[in-house]
Amino acid sequence: MQQYNLSNNTLNLKVKKSPFLVRVVMFLAFSFFIAPLAGLIFAISFTTVFNIGYFIVTGIFWIIGFYTLRVSLWNTYGEENIQFLENKIIYEANYGWFKDGKKEISISNPNFYALAAGYEEDKEGTLVITSNEAEIDSVVKMPMTEVGELVLLLETIKNKSSLFLLEKI
Repeated sequence: MQQYNLSNNTLNLKVKKSPFLVRVVMFLAFSFFIAPLAGLIFAISFTTVFNIGYFIVTGIFWIIGFYTLRVSLWNTYGEENIQFLENKIIYEANYGWFKDGKKEISISNPNFYALAAGYEEDKEGTLVITSNEAEIDSVVKMPMTEVGELVLLLETIKNKSSLFLLEKI
């Protein structure tokens, strides 16, 4: 399965889904988000002592629950959308149920390369887009051969578009 799709001026990088059992455990860990609320309601309704500690503990477990939900959604539905426009790139992480904030970065002459990621024996890497002004590091791990293909494709498109711009002048 190819983890990237390049159409028009948008690059879509999809996360390879983690094993089913890992995803089930991560979604169960999301119960950290719901269980403290049930505990808080139970404590308020059946005890006469009210303590601010209930809210502090509930807040801590909500933070843990939100983080595990985010990680489990990323491992299940995660994708990165990178839109190439003239002199800028728009980056957005999509978690399936919600999206991260869009980041607009001004890049006049982008360079593309593959960066090794993870264990050496896995032979995986990520895409890096750089210029003098800024850098975008993808977090989607893909096989190095696939990242290499993508880098060559992006460089070819960049060179063709710059030649096209020179022909217009």
